[in-house]
Amino acid sequence: MNTPTSKQKILQAVELLPDNATLEDAIERLCFLAKVEEGLRQSTAGETVPHHDAVRQILG
Repeated sequence: MNTPTSKQKILQAVELLPDNATLEDAIERLCFLAKVEEGLRQSTAGETVPHHDAVRQILG
């Protein structure tokens, strides 16, 4: 199975937007997908933070 290219992922994301989507909607969707991909890359690379440490960072 071939991994989709970035261009293919972008085109698919845009094609799945509703017909009345704005440019802002498209940008928001692409930014979201980029963040998800980066998170998955970090997870695969073992660049994670234990849950209790994350909670501590968020709550101060």
